[in-house]
Amino acid sequence: MSPDPILKWKSFPFADRPLASLFLMCFIFLLSILLWQIAVVNWSSPPFFYLGMLLMIVNLFPYFILTQYMMFEDRIEIYYLFFKVTRYYSDFGCFYQDKHGVMLSTFKMPRRLDTFRGQSLRFSKTKEEKTKLVEILKDKIGKKY
Repeated sequence: MSPDPILKWKSFPFADRPLASLFLMCFIFLLSILLWQIAVVNWSSPPFFYLGMLLMIVNLFPYFILTQYMMFEDRIEIYYLFFKVTRYYSDFGCFYQDKHGVMLSTFKMPRRLDTFRGQSLRFSKTKEEKTKLVEILKDKIGKKY
């Protein structure tokens, strides 16, 4: 087993898609105003405002940080800002792609639970890794939808 990755790339959606990021920032700003109005002004409960904003930012966190993907012979390692996720190819039953990346499913066919149980691999801005990534996944996982 080689310690060197067979494929490696980085993804940073916030910088790669500036127009979508601008709309997202506007949406967050407008939502924060609405949440402030409801939670603080109407209910007089600032903790609800802070909790709501915290939940939204934590949910969108992967969009705002640089993510590095490394494909090895037996596993995928994903490096986020402060932590690493290791997933083995044997954990997945199929995969499918869209215009922004590939979703690895733990099921034999795509399911709605893939967002929670599967693993999403986002392409870089140039998408140079796309063809080699699909080849590796066809070899390691097999089923492509």
